Amino acid sequence: MAALRVGIVGLGNISGIYLKNLGSYRSTQVVAVADLDRARAETAANEHSIPYIFTPEELIAHSAVDLVLNLTIPKAHGPIALQAVANGKHVYNEKPLTTDVASAQELVKAAKARGVLVGCAPDTFLGAGLQTTRKALDDGEIGVPVAAQCSMLSRGPEPWHPSPEFFYKPGGGPMLDMGPYYVTALLSLFGPVHRITGNVRASFPTRTVGSGPLKGTEIVVETPTHYAGSLEFVSGPIVQMQMSFDVYSNWPDHPITIYGSEGTMKVPDPNTFGGDVMVKRHDDKDWRVIPSVHGFAENSRGLGVLDMAHAITEGRPNRASGDLALHALDVMLAFERSSTEGRHIVFEPTIERPAPMGEKEFADELPSGTPA
Repeated sequence: MAALRVGIVGLGNISGIYLKNLGSYRSTQVVAVADLDRARAETAANEHSIPYIFTPEELIAHSAVDLVLNLTIPKAHGPIALQAVANGKHVYNEKPLTTDVASAQELVKAAKARGVLVGCAPDTFLGAGLQTTRKALDDGEIGVPVAAQCSMLSRGPEPWHPSPEFFYKPGGGPMLDMGPYYVTALLSLFGPVHRITGNVRASFPTRTVGSGPLKGTEIVVETPTHYAGSLEFVSGPIVQMQMSFDVYSNWPDHPITIYGSEGTMKVPDPNTFGGDVMVKRHDDKDWRVIPSVHGFAENSRGLGVLDMAHAITEGRPNRASGDLALHALDVMLAFERSSTEGRHIVFEPTIERPAPMGEKEFADELPSGTPA
């Protein structure tokens, strides 16, 4: 198959791993970069031998680009993606898909009308850790899933991030920043959500930048920073979730635990591609590791774009799809709605679980001897 020609808009911190990985896969080729800071685009182009340096508008319209990889800040995800679709381009957004459900719905609808695909990070659920989890669940390792606990608890990014203000503005917070990894993982394991009940708060009115040139700058908090709630899935499991920038570190090795009719499963960090899946059935004396037979255990950001390249050629849905990201966004934003309105939020989702990855799928995409 011909390589999918990718143009990247936005060359911030996350762009480096996309440039590395998409440049190594056989079915993707980064042909253009664009950033409001042209010097950053020039640096990336020189380091990765990329032929075109454009403005964002030029890149989105250029005939050399098949797919726009949108790595801009969250509030620009919707506008940039809609421009790409209007120009007949496939588009893959960094998470979240957009910052509100209405614009996400508009994007997905426009793409279907134009006959192009929308994809969205995270694609970590396609990695070895969560694909091994999925297979173990589907194989009945712990029987029928009954419940789960899921948490991401931290004190926030301002101690280390050089410019953390956007984390505390509308469209930020722990749910839209880290929640996509956890919610998408749960959707890939259990399918769509039926309803949620949530509580949210902003525990501290200001934050102080702790490093870099802005050290000591005070940030006014304008978005919830602690979320807690219960998700009931159509398939049955009830999941308790906490997402916080308000507490001191509690980052377990297995931040998702699934309880089944026959035992318990510890799931790897959904912000990574690898990690051990641990199981203890009712008749086991100790925890045991489920052997991974899937590839892509290393940092494989861009795997969702690679899957899109194959989906376009094969005429099938892509796994890290716009529909999946739209439902994830709807679920995440419903925590605050539930808290504000004091009621359950009920969904009528039409999505299904993404198809599982084959055990050796895309193994031929990497140069010989390269670990997946």
